[in-house]
Formats: sequence, structure tokens, C-alpha cells
Amino acid sequence: MKNIIVTNTSGEIEVKKSRFIAHILPVESEEEANNLIAEYKKKYWDARHNCFAYIVGENKRFSDDGEPSGTAGKPMMDVLEGRNLDKILVIVTRYFGGVLLGTGPLAKAYKDATIEGLNNAVVSEIINGKELNLYTDYTNLGKIQYIASNSDAIITDTVYLDTVSLRIVCPDDFYDSFINKLNEACGGNINISATKNIQYITDNKTVSIL
Repeated sequence: MKNIIVTNTSGEIEVKKSRFIAHILPVESEEEANNLIAEYKKKYWDARHNCFAYIVGENKRFSDDGEPSGTAGKPMMDVLEGRNLDKILVIVTRYFGGVLLGTGPLAKAYKDATIEGLNNAVVSEIINGKELNLYTDYTNLGKIQYIASNSDAIITDTVYLDTVSLRIVCPDDFYDSFINKLNEACGGNINISATKNIQYITDNKTVSIL
């Protein structure tokens, strides 16, 4: 499964007086990524280089921004791909310290700056799952809550009327076993409707549908 970052973050390293500042940014589209690249180049106009790499679905792009070919954008992209990241843009701003690093150390510096930035990021796994509406009587509510709390399913909403209505998200990998457990515990006295496929991230308490 792919991973995404939740919020903007950054990280910085220094190599022989050159500063490498990694800006880690979540993006939803290539257009957003390109707009942010232009914005950061304008913001850090006084830097020697603003190199970048981004992945948005199948779209991948990187740039050395004047550094020797293959020493900046590609090492940054390798880190993103190695961590199975999606919907992400990394811009590494370099303030030259007056000492030439050579191609090997330079590539390592851009790689290490990207890693430093990502180490400060909150990363969430994109989960393929289902969202379902479940209806039952009050006698089964505790059973459903117990099964959900002891599985990867999460109850995101509960409405109490003549019957109980619950909205639940569950990973695809566990959906069939989850439904089987519910039917077994509740004697089949549940009604499931409006099931749909979703992608989401979670901290095991709250859910954000993508």
C-alpha cells in the first residue's frame, strides 16, 4: 500500500558549510505541485538551488535545478520511491557554503536532507477499504462495538432512533471476516446497506476519507 504525509514539515542538514533545507509537502495534483515549486523558488530566491521531486499517482518528476545531472532530483526521488510515498512533493533548498562537494557527496547530501525532512513528517498508510451503513436493534449494539474495537474496523458515526444506525469503515483485507463475525454474534439480525469502496487514512481513532 502507498503512504502519504499528513502535513507540511521540513528538515535541514549542513555539509561543508552548505545548508540543505528539505521542504516536505503533501499535494493532490501535478498542478498543485508545480504551483508550490514556483512559490518556493520565489520565496527562496536567494538560494543557489531549489531542487525537487514529486510523486502524484503515476506522475513522477524531478529536477536538479542547475546541480550536476543526477546529483539532486534523482537521489530525492529514490528516497520517495523507497518509502512507497504518494501525493508528495519535496523541495530541497541549497545555500552554497563556498566548498564544492563533488558528485558523490552532493548526491548523498540531497538524499540525506530528504530523509531528514521525512523523519520529521507524520506518515499515514493509504488503506483500501469499504464504508458501510449498518442497522440493528439495541440488543446487538454492544456486540458490534466490541467486535469493531477488537478489529481493524472503525465506527465513525452512530445514530440512535427506533433502531441503531452505524457507519463503519473496514479494510478490504478484513471485510469478509468482519461481516462474518457480526452475523455470527448477532444471529444475522443486522442489515447492511450503502456499501462503497473508499481509500482512507486513520490514527485508529479518527478516519479521513481521501
